[in-house]
Amino acid sequence: MTGGSLLDDALRARASAHLAVFERRALAVDGRRPAAVAVVLLGDATGRACFLLTRRASGLRQHARQWALPGGRLEPGESAVDGARRELAEEVGLVLDPDAALGVLDDYPTRSGFLITPVVFWGGVDPVLVPNPDEVASVHCVPLDDLDHPDVPRLVTIPESDRPVIQVPLLSTLVHAPTAAVVYQVREVVMHGRPTRVDHFEQPVWAWG
Repeated sequence: MTGGSLLDDALRARASAHLAVFERRALAVDGRRPAAVAVVLLGDATGRACFLLTRRASGLRQHARQWALPGGRLEPGESAVDGARRELAEEVGLVLDPDAALGVLDDYPTRSGFLITPVVFWGGVDPVLVPNPDEVASVHCVPLDDLDHPDVPRLVTIPESDRPVIQVPLLSTLVHAPTAAVVYQVREVVMHGRPTRVDHFEQPVWAWG
């Protein structure tokens, strides 16, 4: 996918095919709290292929003001697909049918005790988004092509961990793990069909709590 990618049937077919052959890595819950996030492929007003990214509200008790994919903790007995759909509707007012799910990426364990399952959805062109101000400060449609920038990803070292910290430059700022890890895997698996793992990437220390 190069230059000005559009949200079209060819992209949906390619993304679906890449996800269908991807052998996703599911991790044991192991005391963590199961959660799901929605990776929504959608078109902006010009039809460019984008994904949905939010800035969390400042009043949230955990991870306030961080860049995030819509998502949250799963309810008892809830599947990752249903949980991601529910959170998507609650956070940004986007209601998708179950068949909008294209596939699932690797589980990502967080330092704060969650096990995140990313679900990739097809959101259509320029859907109406109604952010919930209690949870979301802003909503952004980020062009998928931005993930192919030579600076993606950035890997840095920290004294607190022997794992590399992943950063993704987007929207004139830096997005950190877990979101950075997930969107990097979106680039590798969904866009390019490369079976790349990301659960070894570290989060910044300020996100450990």
